[in-house]
This record gives sequence, C-alpha cells and structure tokens, in this order.
Amino acid sequence: MIDPCSATKLPTELPADPMHWAKAWLDGAFEKKVQRNPHAMIAVTVDPEGQPTGRAVLCKEFVPDPGYVVFYTNYESDKVSHLDNNSRIALVFHWDALGRQVRLEGETVRSPVAESDAYFATRDWASQLGAWGSDQSATITSRAALIAQVGRRAMKLGVGAAKNLRSIAIADRPIIPRPPHWGGIRVWPRRIELWMEGADRIHDRARWERSLVRNDDDTFTVGEWTGARLQP
Repeated sequence: MIDPCSATKLPTELPADPMHWAKAWLDGAFEKKVQRNPHAMIAVTVDPEGQPTGRAVLCKEFVPDPGYVVFYTNYESDKVSHLDNNSRIALVFHWDALGRQVRLEGETVRSPVAESDAYFATRDWASQLGAWGSDQSATITSRAALIAQVGRRAMKLGVGAAKNLRSIAIADRPIIPRPPHWGGIRVWPRRIELWMEGADRIHDRARWERSLVRNDDDTFTVGEWTGARLQP
C-alpha cells in the first residue's frame, strides 16, 4: 500500500477514496510543522448578488468516513449568511512547503448542538470570551469601541475587566457557555481534487466526484467516489 505522505506522485490506479489521502496529507503537514496553521483553508461562499467571497478558516475536524470536514464560526457572520442563502461552498488547503493542494466543493449544514458545545468547551478561555464579544462582520466605529464592547460583555458574563482588557488574563475565570450564535459548519464534499507539484510543471492532478442526498438531520447519504486524472 502506498503511503500518501511519502508518495511523490499519485498512483497509476487512483485511490478509491481520496478523503483518506487528503487526511493523511493534513496530518503530515501538522507533523512536519510546515506552517503556523497547517489546517488553514480558504473558504469561498457566494453572496445573494452572485459575488464569490473568500476568507481563511481553520479545519477543526476532518472525517474521511463518511466524508466531511468541520470549521467553527459566528452564525451571524457574512459567510453563514451566504450559506443560509446558498449552502454550496468551496475549500482549498495549500501546503506550499510540501507542494500539495486539496480542493473540496460541496454542501454545508450546521453541526449538531452537542458537537459545537463539546468543541467550544475545549477552546482557549480568551477565545471563548471573544465569541461573545465580537459581532463578526458587523461594522464598528473604532478599535476602542470594539474593546469597550468586549469589556462590557465580559462583565455581563461575570468576568472582571479593566478598560484595556488587560485584567481579563488574570481575573477569576468563570465557565463561559457557548453563544447560541456560534458553532460548527460541516462541509460534505461532492467533489475533491488532489494536486501534487511536479518538475517542469508536469504536476500530478486528479479529481473525484460522488453523489450527495440530504437526510432529515445534519447528514447526507453519499455515493461512491469516482476519479479521473486531470491535465495540470
């Protein structure tokens, strides 16, 4: 069996399930510490006017079977507003130091409440507070106004905060619950592409597709992957 992390090109017979190769590449990027956030991915959504918009998010879970990835965000942000209108999304991982890239395109659903609660409980305490303190994507008059807003909301949560917020780090730390407007987004890909850099621009590239049928909950019934090699 070929090790995806040590392979210098895709095998002649393409892998039956590319999600396992992608997960191995992600794990390898972490192990080699190729960049500060190896799990960073560009997420592209489309607004109601048809304008694509991209931003970096962090992949917090990569589940090869049945095949989905998870990132977390404010549900009142622009990206989720876009997804509520059009649930399709595109994601891109790129590890320049490794000469590898993964592209995913598919459908989104909100993560189960229990999953979002469990992850929120593991977050850095300041990050938990930040989920309450910032209205992501909303305008604000100044940085000073943002700091004041975070301070006010911190105090409502029982956190003592000076005007400059510096006391938060050493103050008593009550348990902070997950905000109802914050949680996970599961991305179920219907298409995935693996790319490996090659000499003289003879890159190795292949794309797989599968069917997705939405179930009544936050899952999909998925078909088998079918793959085809692409010209670079």
